[in-house]
Amino acid sequence: MSVYARIRGTGSHLPERVVTNEELERLVETSDRWIRERTGIAQRHVVADGETCGDIATRAAEAAMEAAGVGPGDIDLLILATSTPDQVFPSTACLIQHRLGIPGGAIAFDIAAACSGFIYALDAADRFIRTGGARRALVIGAETFSRILNWEDRGTCVLFGDGAGAVILEADETPGVLSTHLHSDGRQEPLLNVPWGVSKGVEALMSDPASGKVTMRGNEVFKIAVRTLGAVVEETLAANGLERGDIDWLVPHQANIRIMAATARKLELPMDRVVVTVDRHGNTSAASIPLALDVAVRDGRIQPGQLLLLEAFGAGFTWGSALVRF
Repeated sequence: MSVYARIRGTGSHLPERVVTNEELERLVETSDRWIRERTGIAQRHVVADGETCGDIATRAAEAAMEAAGVGPGDIDLLILATSTPDQVFPSTACLIQHRLGIPGGAIAFDIAAACSGFIYALDAADRFIRTGGARRALVIGAETFSRILNWEDRGTCVLFGDGAGAVILEADETPGVLSTHLHSDGRQEPLLNVPWGVSKGVEALMSDPASGKVTMRGNEVFKIAVRTLGAVVEETLAANGLERGDIDWLVPHQANIRIMAATARKLELPMDRVVVTVDRHGNTSAASIPLALDVAVRDGRIQPGQLLLLEAFGAGFTWGSALVRF
């Protein structure tokens, strides 16, 4: 008997503070109109002082567990996708395990794949479940990107926000996660990065504090993202013997409305079948897909049995997709 991973519940959490485009107009040379036209973003959420990635991830996880009707003792695998962990070690996943009361002996670890992190984490959890390594997984994408933004760089500070989303995956005889497709290309690292790490030493960061912030060559990233996401969409359809019209919902990484529109055209999908939250959330990196998924599940757009295509592109470069029967 084959075993598959199915999504049983979704959850999300957004920090209380909202930063509008009008507020950013007072920080950098930009405008609400410029941001909306080029990105589709109107506002984003930002964590409060002292609020961490683990804090918002825990809230999203609790919402997903409630939706799935499961408790801490039911979880045997916890994977957190993030580029902004609470500390060097232990993993933020282990900290969340403790906060949620998930028993010792469960598996918990972080995945760092930037904006593609949730797809990478979903793939890993699916493989654990299919091979019998776990029966029920909590998969979270959470980011506090405001901590690594240069608020004087108008090319990046207008794009990103903070938030967390989560799903519960369970072993089932009925296919849920139908296929996943992951890729990376480290040659493109200079185009999108945070060019500092612990092993480079605190002295290096102190000599150039901006090296601990996001840097991006936006136009080049945009062009590669559109081309690459188009290719992974074709790869996913071909692998599953599907036509473009077979997809019920596109749930994309919420980076830029123009990138999402280009992917929708590739699928020949109208925009009313694309889950769009970038206007309210901004780019929340690894959190954006589970956040968008939870919004569309809770407002009733996504229904059981529908076919979802999830796709993302991020620093690395990393990219990937997941085809899911909800």
